[in-house]
Amino acid sequence: MIKVLVVDDQILVRAGFAALIRATPDLEVAGEASGGEEAVALAGTTRPDVILMDVRMPDLNGIAATERILAATGPVPPKVLILTTFDLDEYVYDALRAGASGFLLKDTPPERLIAAVRTIAAGDMLFAPTVTRRLVEAYTREKDTTLVSWAGLDTLTARETEVLRMVGRALSNGEIADELCVSEATVKTHLNRTMAKLGLSSRAQVVALAYESGLVSPRHGR
Repeated sequence: MIKVLVVDDQILVRAGFAALIRATPDLEVAGEASGGEEAVALAGTTRPDVILMDVRMPDLNGIAATERILAATGPVPPKVLILTTFDLDEYVYDALRAGASGFLLKDTPPERLIAAVRTIAAGDMLFAPTVTRRLVEAYTREKDTTLVSWAGLDTLTARETEVLRMVGRALSNGEIADELCVSEATVKTHLNRTMAKLGLSSRAQVVALAYESGLVSPRHGR
């Protein structure tokens, strides 16, 4: 059973997410919070596996709340899925810097939201395809602290390059496994080898490199 903490300052939105989770057999609501401060407190007492975190809240925004929650938890911190109404801006990059595992728009269809919860609970990261380009733009503006070398691209195998391209398209490990007809463990092995060869430390860097190297087109996301 995946325990989910729902955080949103709008009661109808929060209630809707909670109802969706309760209606899903393998998920349960660990708690509901109306703001960032309450989310920090509840995360410490309920120990959720996943947190659905609203990004814009009056007392403590979702980014700051995520930072505090992840800093305060033990060796197995909860996974945070940032939810926002806006297909934009600095929140994408800030969410990654804070340690979030995913970023989705609030108008995401219910079945995709549930799939996203399962995806990040399993250890994958997830970004809505519509915000991937903004993720890359925000990320690459930070070149002074996130320079990556492309010197190792020619050392990748054909399959590693293919996996790199698919990660750049914001596919999860499960989706990549389905497309390539391999196991998720095989995908993770290819991705780990790719990151080691290129000197990358996060999936966000993999996405950025896929775009910057031309493996994925920012305009088309493929």
